[in-house]
Amino acid sequence: MSLFQVFDIAGSGMSAQSLRLNLTASNMANANTVAGSQEEAYKSRQAVFKAMMESSMASTGSAGVKSLGVVESQAEHEMQYQPGHPLANEEGYVFTSNVNMVEEMANMISASRSYQSNIEMLNTSKSLLLQTLKMGQ
Repeated sequence: MSLFQVFDIAGSGMSAQSLRLNLTASNMANANTVAGSQEEAYKSRQAVFKAMMESSMASTGSAGVKSLGVVESQAEHEMQYQPGHPLANEEGYVFTSNVNMVEEMANMISASRSYQSNIEMLNTSKSLLLQTLKMGQ
């Protein structure tokens, strides 16, 4: 593995955590939305990642994090009785989003810390490479 691949690995990690933070922000922004049916209600979205490891010591392999996509939560939506609401169904119920704010806050903190760790890894690698280059002077 080349010393410069560290930058690619950290970059892929930062991209993954950026996606995770964006999805968390979207979930939190839509946490209090309501709809007239369960199908129309906002569903919490989470990113799915895969760790990419080199299959051999050759530099042709890849390492880092790959985004496999975004999945919607299958958790139940809460029904609230609000017969005067314009989106209420025939029985007077509206459906809230299935976003769990406690989980989203924990997810946001975790993603933020992971992003910061990747930045620290980049800065440390850059510093070490610069010190190595200075040795040749």
